[in-house]
Amino acid sequence: MDETLRIILIIIVSVSIFGLLVFVFVKNYIRNKINLLVEKEKDKKLK
Repeated sequence: MDETLRIILIIIVSVSIFGLLVFVFVKNYIRNKINLLVEKEKDKKLK
């Protein structure tokens, strides 16, 4: 019982860390895309 509990906890922690890393990368990617689009719109309005 103790060994299986340890394995389950390791899996949960690993999946949580992986999910957090994916979330951070996706968030930064979307933020950069939005900033790029905002800059393009600003340039269009100035012309």
